[in-house]
Amino acid sequence: MARFLAIDVGASTLDAMFLDTSSGDQFKFVVKSPTRSLSERLVACKSSRIVITGHQMGGGFLTEVIKTKAQQCRIMMTPSAAESIHHRQERVKNLGVMLITPKEAKREAKKRNTSLYKTGDIVVEDILTMVKSMGIEPIFDFFGICVQDHGRPRRDISSLDFRHHIFKGIIEKDPHPSAFLFEADGIPSCLRRMRSAAMDAKEVSSGKIYLMDTGMAAVLGASSDPSARGKRSIVVLDIASSHTLGALLLDGEIGGFFEYHTRAITPGILKTLIIDLAGGRLSHERILSEGGHGAYTRKTVGFDEVEMILATGPKRRILRQIEIEGIVLGAPFGDNMMTGTAGLILAMAEREGVSLGDDFGGTG
Repeated sequence: MARFLAIDVGASTLDAMFLDTSSGDQFKFVVKSPTRSLSERLVACKSSRIVITGHQMGGGFLTEVIKTKAQQCRIMMTPSAAESIHHRQERVKNLGVMLITPKEAKREAKKRNTSLYKTGDIVVEDILTMVKSMGIEPIFDFFGICVQDHGRPRRDISSLDFRHHIFKGIIEKDPHPSAFLFEADGIPSCLRRMRSAAMDAKEVSSGKIYLMDTGMAAVLGASSDPSARGKRSIVVLDIASSHTLGALLLDGEIGGFFEYHTRAITPGILKTLIIDLAGGRLSHERILSEGGHGAYTRKTVGFDEVEMILATGPKRRILRQIEIEGIVLGAPFGDNMMTGTAGLILAMAEREGVSLGDDFGGTG
């Protein structure tokens, strides 16, 4: 028996799911994402001086807000907070941001007409408040967090290429989506966003902490939809606010995947990506040249052999314009918008040998 808390930190929302395998209790909440909340607070700030400390978090809205705000007032950031904008300090400075040490930040924050803010995907006080408001005691055996981490690449490789190589390396060692789950103490040093989230998570729970890529968590969660049981070849789509990830699953193993910026996807592009993913015709170089993140092919079956297409994500409405019939909205535990948290719980339960029962994917 175990108590799970899973949090999926997206560009627009933060989704959370609590599951107690002993009582059967399962609660969920969806709130504004930390990066969106911080961005809106910065936009509304009237101070002439802004100091930002904290750890790396998702950029997204924040980068554009910092860029605009730096033209209106003096913005100072610690290096760890600035990684939310870019891992290269010169790129952050070029936005008009001054980088200062944590000691200098404490001193500057005390000066007149200065507002202090903190970056981080896990805002401890907010998480505890939300959990307690649902009547849940904040005691968890397993606390999992999903984020999208591009990693910290060398100067001779782009962040898009680097993320692709991370994915490829994991799949070639273990082709199951659950292989993208890391224990807090085993997160690769290059995945600094994950490590930052794990650091803050220790203030929420004394239980075991896990981190996972949000796209692969959604793939695993969606594929646990009861209607997918017994099917050998499945295409899973996570059409999120910022990125779209598509994966071909063959007997539960990743046969290939693509990742694309959602804003650049049209119905026609997505249809071609789905068909070419199944047919093994996607190349990493092609997707990069189109402005996407990349692609990888390990095994293929051909589009006509795909038994089901499962879709999830807040931008899934684009599927209405695609001339492909029979697309199913994957809904593990009856919820299409909780596929990331569901996948995270499934991965943690598998790793820990905890049975969730048939109602939750049959793990164990």
